[in-house]
Amino acid sequence: MSTPAEAYEAMSGRLRSRPDVEEGTGFGSSPGLRIHRKIFVMLVRGELVVKLPAARCAELAAEGVGRAFENGKGRPMKEWLVLTASPADWSALADESLSFVGGVSPGRDR
Repeated sequence: MSTPAEAYEAMSGRLRSRPDVEEGTGFGSSPGLRIHRKIFVMLVRGELVVKLPAARCAELAAEGVGRAFENGKGRPMKEWLVLTASPADWSALADESLSFVGGVSPGRDR
């Protein structure tokens, strides 16, 4: 997998086999994966984006693995990370994102 789109397609095929994971849209019309109707990974403007705890996003950004995702209004989102490092890490981070979001009760907002 050399591009975020290729990585997303591979992850999507693998993760959709898990209970409660479904394909849908991320923010707007971007392709995304959801668990309990909550987005956990998406492909936005050709970049792979995952949802993780804010502290984990900050840690990964400091390590150069990614950068804070901005919602299009210039506001960085603390729990969303654009993956910029080696594609070898992307699948594991998507799994981590699934665990994080999947552990959230469906009625609770984040």
